[in-house]
Amino acid sequence: MYKITLFLILALLGCSRKMNPEKEFNGSLFKAKDLTAENLFTRNIEGPAVDASGNLFVVNFEKDGTIAKVLPDGKVELYITLPGKSIGNSIQFNSAGNMLVADFAEHNILEVNTVIKEVSVYCHDDRFNQPNDICISKKGIVFASDPNWQKQTGQIWKIGTDKKAVLLKDNMGTTNGICLSPDNKTLYVNESIQKKIWAFSIDDKGNIKSQRLFAEFADFGFDGMKCDMQGNLYVTRYGKGTVVIINTSGQIVREVVLKGKDVSNITFGGKDNKTCFVTLQDRKGMEMFRTDIPGK
Repeated sequence: MYKITLFLILALLGCSRKMNPEKEFNGSLFKAKDLTAENLFTRNIEGPAVDASGNLFVVNFEKDGTIAKVLPDGKVELYITLPGKSIGNSIQFNSAGNMLVADFAEHNILEVNTVIKEVSVYCHDDRFNQPNDICISKKGIVFASDPNWQKQTGQIWKIGTDKKAVLLKDNMGTTNGICLSPDNKTLYVNESIQKKIWAFSIDDKGNIKSQRLFAEFADFGFDGMKCDMQGNLYVTRYGKGTVVIINTSGQIVREVVLKGKDVSNITFGGKDNKTCFVTLQDRKGMEMFRTDIPGK
């Protein structure tokens, strides 16, 4: 009886522990596992981002226009509801610890004061199509992709610390995923429908000096992407259900297979920053996998 009771106690303790991503994978790399349950978010689940304390945030929980906090055990709770008709697509945290949100519905970049949860307009420009994805340089410059899905065209914007938008590039394809290299000298932007990834050389002021075709694929689309500390690019393959890892020479290193197909974005987190958190629009939830290099 003692052995049975002890076994039951240990089993209950094991079931009640919170998930530690680093331990949960038992050392296995590039193997996708569920983080959250399915159908917790809308089809617009996007923009995962981790703050300085390691908290994970994702847009469009239960209904569009919300932002959720995803707990270590995979449970999800409402963090904030955006005002009016605003709908977030991407989240990034600035040096002040505030949350910047690409609001595609109202043509804004919003700022959420994370201390008092107050939402304000960081930048609005009537020339915006649908601000889609954003990244922030070490100097606080915000870069935003801005697709027009109907026309299959896109733009790239630079928003300085003065919070004014400057058009960096127009007449592109459907600009979507955007991120900076670790040294902040290269801006990567992909075109979802055209299946191309561009590398822009930028100066200290965030202006484009040159551009080159970094990679091109024959099938499936692109969505969000991020760099690791060595400059490898992690690109979500929308419709294919994978994350392709491309080195700085434009060569494919590996491709991580996910359970869902409509993978929309990715970010790094965990205690060692080697856990990749991925949003899936068809599953309306999140998966995760471990990598061998920490995120930028």
